Amino acid sequence: QVQLVDSGGGLVQAGGSLKLSCKLSGGTFPGRFMGWFRQAPGREREFVAAISRSGGSTFTADSVKGRVTISRDDATNTVNLQMNSLEPEDTAVYYCAATAVSRSAWSDTYSRGDFYDYWGQGTQVTVSS
Repeated sequence: QVQLVDSGGGLVQAGGSLKLSCKLSGGTFPGRFMGWFRQAPGREREFVAAISRSGGSTFTADSVKGRVTISRDDATNTVNLQMNSLEPEDTAVYYCAATAVSRSAWSDTYSRGDFYDYWGQGTQVTVSS
């Protein structure tokens, strides 16, 4: 059974950086779209970033564009989210997500939660002002 384990969250001051990681186990990693979402208290879950099955394409939300980089390492079954210039508004629980193998995206379906089949447990990111 596929499992995702998120890690790397923590408390950081505004302007600082964090690197989140997500490791997939129990299934094949190559061939899956991978994404990151976040949810702040009292707010709906929102898309942060995604990376295509080959890693050749990445997508980021406008709210974090230029500040985050998503990458994948198929050798270690890991997807990473490097976040720089963090702002208090980035405070949220961050969730990693994975699709079934070989699922294709069209238009901006990668930004929708229902595009993904598996979710991590979440990791808390808190940015102090």
